[in-house]
Amino acid sequence: MKRLLYILLLPALLVAVTSCRPDPVTPDNPKEQKSITCLFERTLPEDVTDLTIQEELLTLHNITTGQDVEHKTLEEVKLAPGLYNLNYTANCRYKLKGVSMEGRLVAQIENLEVTDQTTDPLKLRLELRIVPTVQDFVIQEIFFTGTQTTAGRPYVGTSYVILYNGTDKVLYADGIAFCESEFNPAIKQDYKPDLRQTDFVPHAVYVVPGSGKEHPVKPGERLILCDIGIDHKATNPNAFDLSKANFEWYDESSVPTHQDFDSPTVPNLDKWYCYTRTFFILNNRGLVSYVIARMPVTKEAWLKDYVYDYSYVFVGTGNEAKRSSYRIPLDWVIDGVNCSVEAMHKWTILPERIDAGYTHCGKVDRDPNRFFHSVRRKYLGKDAEGRMILQDTNNSTEDFNPMVTASLIEEQGSAIDAKGTPCTTKTYDGVVPIDK
Repeated sequence: MKRLLYILLLPALLVAVTSCRPDPVTPDNPKEQKSITCLFERTLPEDVTDLTIQEELLTLHNITTGQDVEHKTLEEVKLAPGLYNLNYTANCRYKLKGVSMEGRLVAQIENLEVTDQTTDPLKLRLELRIVPTVQDFVIQEIFFTGTQTTAGRPYVGTSYVILYNGTDKVLYADGIAFCESEFNPAIKQDYKPDLRQTDFVPHAVYVVPGSGKEHPVKPGERLILCDIGIDHKATNPNAFDLSKANFEWYDESSVPTHQDFDSPTVPNLDKWYCYTRTFFILNNRGLVSYVIARMPVTKEAWLKDYVYDYSYVFVGTGNEAKRSSYRIPLDWVIDGVNCSVEAMHKWTILPERIDAGYTHCGKVDRDPNRFFHSVRRKYLGKDAEGRMILQDTNNSTEDFNPMVTASLIEEQGSAIDAKGTPCTTKTYDGVVPIDK
């Protein structure tokens, strides 16, 4: 009887003992993890004072799980063990060298590893960078130098310009004019009247067609305007493919021996004006300025009402020259870039409120090493949505990386020299490597 009772009680005891053991650690029953409190220290950029933060957002991206957590303040932020990317954005007012401005503060911390052994609290420094508020497109890149053939000769047709939507809203490219300057930074003249503080004088104007909302560009996306929108590798193995560009500038030449090529896949920009009777190519020495503008009038009205008659005296001869061109009010300009060559530079074409500096490909005129290179706006990081933030202080000397490998060459792995050496690097701006 006692033996039977013992046998009957044994299963019950086993159940009781088993039920007292802790549950095993499994994906469905994870071990309770330690949370680490974060203490943030903000480091301001040089020359920034009187900072007032209006709103801020910290996004914690758990690389392991793929989950994002947002905090609207830096207070009481906690992290469980894991591997994180942190993105910080703040809308703010501030003074930069005494000038009142509005913009965004941004900072990133990448591959932050938190473990059970991490010191609590965890002190983190946010190296803040100022990003002025962007309201419209900016010029992200200008590729004016072109490529070369295998024989080392300049190859015409691969020039392009990239416009970038760095705002948080959809922008429409309809009516955007891409313009190259008539005046040259290496040739200073006493133009009368001198309109440089109020107007831009172009010798080429090409406009994105459309009725107003036909060509949307989402936040973080780009618009590529090019010379000839074809796959140039078919005629020059050192070139690259432009057949997927958004638009091309095309000219109906009046000179039979010098004809342009009209791409069957890339739509044409509307040609409003160009100085040449043949076809337009970007100045491959970089001795011009460029602007993009929103044209609020029709082509016919602009050609009629915005004529610019001017004169200047040739230095050395004393002879007066009279010219007639057109003008674009600077109030229409949404971005501009001065290009020049250090050894040749005499003056800047755009006023300081549009561009206080200049960028370049080559420090001497006709630099033989300039080909395959472009000027690219500097990359500052990414916003909370993962979109690129580009530097824009209205000073191309500071805002652009000069003479770097063109982005389309990087993307397509095409040649970086006349020898046909393939490009093996990919960057955000010609300098900062793309995250792997």
